[in-house]
Amino acid sequence: MPNLRIASCQINTRVGALDHNVARIVAALEEAEAAGCDLAVLPELAVPGYPPEDLLLKPGFIADNLAALEEVASHTRSCVAVVGFVDVNRDLWNAAAICAHGEVAGVYHKRNLPNYAVFDEQRYFSPGHEPNGLWSVGGARVGISICEDAWNPAGPILDQADSGAELIVNLNASPYAQDKLAQRERLMATRAADASCALVYVNQVGGQDELVFDGGSMIFDASGEVIARSPQFDEDIMLVDLQIDPVYRKRLTDPRGRPTDEFLPVAHIRTETVDGEGPELPPVADRPGIAAPTIAPHLDPDEEVYRAIVVGTRDYLVKNGFTDVVIGLSGGIDSTLVAAIAVDAIGPEHVHGVSMPSRYSSDHSKSDAALLAENLGIDYRTIAIEPAHSAALEMLAPSFEGREADLTEENLQSRIRGLTLMALSNKLGWIVLATGNKSEVAVGYATLYGDTVGGYAMLKDVYKTRVYDLCRWRNTQGDVPVIPEHVITKPPSAELRPDQRDDQSLPPYDVLDPILQGYIEHDRTVSELIAQGHDADTVRRVARLVDNSEYKRRQSPIGVKVTTKAFGKDRRLPITNGYR
Repeated sequence: MPNLRIASCQINTRVGALDHNVARIVAALEEAEAAGCDLAVLPELAVPGYPPEDLLLKPGFIADNLAALEEVASHTRSCVAVVGFVDVNRDLWNAAAICAHGEVAGVYHKRNLPNYAVFDEQRYFSPGHEPNGLWSVGGARVGISICEDAWNPAGPILDQADSGAELIVNLNASPYAQDKLAQRERLMATRAADASCALVYVNQVGGQDELVFDGGSMIFDASGEVIARSPQFDEDIMLVDLQIDPVYRKRLTDPRGRPTDEFLPVAHIRTETVDGEGPELPPVADRPGIAAPTIAPHLDPDEEVYRAIVVGTRDYLVKNGFTDVVIGLSGGIDSTLVAAIAVDAIGPEHVHGVSMPSRYSSDHSKSDAALLAENLGIDYRTIAIEPAHSAALEMLAPSFEGREADLTEENLQSRIRGLTLMALSNKLGWIVLATGNKSEVAVGYATLYGDTVGGYAMLKDVYKTRVYDLCRWRNTQGDVPVIPEHVITKPPSAELRPDQRDDQSLPPYDVLDPILQGYIEHDRTVSELIAQGHDADTVRRVARLVDNSEYKRRQSPIGVKVTTKAFGKDRRLPITNGYR
């Protein structure tokens, strides 16, 4: 019975940064080699980064990706590395290279290409048409698959198992969404049990534009039990000694019967030294010991979402060269949470809060913002907008003569605040973080070129009710709460007119958010939502607001995706749309 030492390499790559990715891959391989591993598995498209999108249309990028793969292969020795890259011949393939002893020994092409939600791989890649056979590593037959290949129960894993595979490795770049880790675990456990194979599932970690990859790499035994799991949102090289048990007994009693198709070929990876003196790696039992495998716990749901936003924000800033952020601190719940997350992402010394009171700003909002800044330890300043507001009203008075004050005058305040933040951004090099949440973005309760101003919108996929949950969770961390309790308990208000409250313009958020979830994430129609028991007039009003606000969302900054369907790549509806 072969016993393999495996390194699951959960790393954070950067799309298009080939030199960076090679360095990160090689560092992981060197760690695996030093630990005496037989096999190291890296994420899907680790060489170019995922998703490379239209970089794949540049022939020079494809050639550079192949040169980068050769550089990775040149650093391999006795530990077999399986690493994702883009292969090319008459077409492009999402591929995995099998590397050892300084060379690429073979290639596997992904067979099932996702083309839904945020995925559009069929735009770029051709599906692999052959299972590509098995690989003998350390005496074990190993099958290779990539991400979506494992989501199809009749996919290549079944073919590999039928040909006697004893271990399956599955390379992934699976974006985060709430509760997705548990879904992946159930799926992979089923694949391992059905195939009677141990299974190594490796996922990448880190942020890429609006996507966050949460890692959570796992190793399963042949019965589908999890024997090791990496933590979410952190890079991790997970080392596991895996005993490969004979699987023929279970397969002989499988009610599905024996496979009748021709067996896949088995290619042997060279395990001898170049001069032929013998195997480079002794049996696992004779190698230096490694720590016992651990199963990282599932995170609390609020902690999971909070950490996803922290990682997505940090990587967007760092990977795009931003060092500092500026936030309009109103004293409200949304800007409060944005400031707390920004501090956790990049540190308080890089976060700048700006209070921009108007004639309608309450004393408690100003004091709440100041107390938050003190608790977080961030730079804080006040720039009153009344001079600009008065000047704008005076400037526009001739054109507005004879007309009652309305939303126009309210929105002027928001747009002056956006102008102020952008001026600070231009002069000081700080990126503006927008503070709008998903509930507001959905129904257009945000001033275009005002509230929507910003380079990144970290709460864009977080409903208002969840904003409160995340603030409460954040206050449980550390010795003392950092978010003033009054921010959490006071009624939400934009404070653009006297005694204004959100529920004067919108349904209460505990009524609004379930309707939005059904309409946006589950694509329910108005009639279906009414049939579920929601108030008919409210549903019709909310649906109309969502549809009419699509043009605003197209002009708003990107933000972290944390739900099953976020605005942006996930949800692509026409602006000019007559369906109601």
